[in-house]
Amino acid sequence: MSKRDLYEVLNVSRTADQETIKKAFRKLALQYHPDRNPGNKEAEEKFREATSAYEILSDEDKRAAYDRYGMRAFEQGGYSSQAHGFGGADFSSIFEEMFRDMTGGSSQRPQPQNSRGADIKYDLEIPLEHTFKESRPEISLRTLVSCETCEGTGQTDRSVAETCHHCYGSGRQRFQQGFFMMERTCSSCQGTGALIQNPCTTCKGQGRLTKTKKISINLPAGIEDGTRLRVRGEGEAGLRGGTPGDLYVFVSILSHPFFEREGADLFCTVPLPMTKAALGDKIDVPTIEGGKATITVPEGTQSGQHLRLKGKGMPILQRSSRGDLIVEIIVETPQNLTKKQKDILREFDAQSKTKKVSPQSQSFLEKMKRLWA
Repeated sequence: MSKRDLYEVLNVSRTADQETIKKAFRKLALQYHPDRNPGNKEAEEKFREATSAYEILSDEDKRAAYDRYGMRAFEQGGYSSQAHGFGGADFSSIFEEMFRDMTGGSSQRPQPQNSRGADIKYDLEIPLEHTFKESRPEISLRTLVSCETCEGTGQTDRSVAETCHHCYGSGRQRFQQGFFMMERTCSSCQGTGALIQNPCTTCKGQGRLTKTKKISINLPAGIEDGTRLRVRGEGEAGLRGGTPGDLYVFVSILSHPFFEREGADLFCTVPLPMTKAALGDKIDVPTIEGGKATITVPEGTQSGQHLRLKGKGMPILQRSSRGDLIVEIIVETPQNLTKKQKDILREFDAQSKTKKVSPQSQSFLEKMKRLWA
């Protein structure tokens, strides 16, 4: 308890009215509040002193006792100051205003907490070929859904819910912890600001319960790996008829045994016998839509060479065009040859020495000769 005159502590006259005393304390509280003076013991002591003074002078009975007997009125069985708990003084409105100034917030009465249901995340894996066309896969979710018995109201009848008498309809409860005014969701009404009179026996008054529901997800043609889709209103049901949350679907595309995807283009590898690569040919390759396309292999095609089929790739999102199918040729070296096949190849090799039929090998040999020269 301060040993200084309490009017002097608040810097007001003895005839000051309650509004003046309140404004004086608010000014000092803003100046010396611990949040604004972290680690400052002097400011902390002045805050305590001003709080103790206001706790007495804001109460008409305590103020009258102090005016008559001074601090003796609060010693040995007299009034007991409870400054640390803020006694019966009306600090709430002051701290609301003070916190508004300190944080730039609003001092308006808090509104009931939004009873909107929580959002849900769902990981959806789909094969690559299913992304070629628009599809609507069905998924199953175990989540909170609106109670059918009470239609989400939480009540067995249509009577109007009464205002919660613990939070007075705000959905929040305030309490003092040391010097700080704290808030938490009202434990009586779960933040809705109202108490139901006849709780539904099916959902225990919550207006929702856990069940499995099935949802069809619209996947556009050409959807890519890692895409996030938002399905409004398919999340958890809100408390007692509150707005439902949203469902967020994260798409993961499974690897394909033949195709690899890069953007809207598809890549595949096709083995080709040496003779066809040398002489040229036409070959059929599968397409993502389940058909096949014919591609011309030019004479002298080398292993690793890419051949492009225009418009045979994946659909491009929100466009009518498609990417390309890119075929990588892998030239095969023959194995398990017969004697006749080997003789033919030896003859071919002998004739090749008089004519440059292997340009890459010839170029390599020329470089080696220059290196060893």
